[in-house]
Amino acid sequence: MKRLLLVRHAPTTATRERAFPADESLDDESCAAAAQLAVKLPGDCVALSSPARRAIQTAHATGFEPATEPRLAECDFGTWSGRRLEDIDRESPGATREWMTDPAAAPHGGESLCTFTQRVGAWLDEEATRERSVVAFTHGGVIRAAVAHVLGAGVNAVWRISVEPLSLTELHAVDGEWSLVALNRMAI
Repeated sequence: MKRLLLVRHAPTTATRERAFPADESLDDESCAAAAQLAVKLPGDCVALSSPARRAIQTAHATGFEPATEPRLAECDFGTWSGRRLEDIDRESPGATREWMTDPAAAPHGGESLCTFTQRVGAWLDEEATRERSVVAFTHGGVIRAAVAHVLGAGVNAVWRISVEPLSLTELHAVDGEWSLVALNRMAI
């Protein structure tokens, strides 16, 4: 059996302001909160991380030196990166709604939800064939896409899954097939 723990990074300014993230760093409070997570994570596994600073810093705060895995990156939000949802909606009424209701749409010039979920699903399918246990430091969107993929729920299910900062989601794979063990378990 393969075990995969998906850890959402610690909170950032974007998380707190309901903004699409840029590559922001964690503040001291978030680093301290992430450090408390260390006791909840197994030490005998491979550590992977999104290339984003906030994910790598979360891993470091928990005592891991992760290898970077580009497919664990959050969705590319294009021109929306670093901007608040309400500001985008005010400037371009309906743009975020279009993106959230049409999985092929990418009005921000970044990734569509279809492209994003396919990237995450391909990584998961590859990981299911490996015997190693993994802790992966990543993003809410990646975890939502992973859970939807594992459940065969379809791309629009991504918006119905809640993933809090510093929460753990656990998946197990047996004979290349994933099962959901825990979702959005608060680690601290």
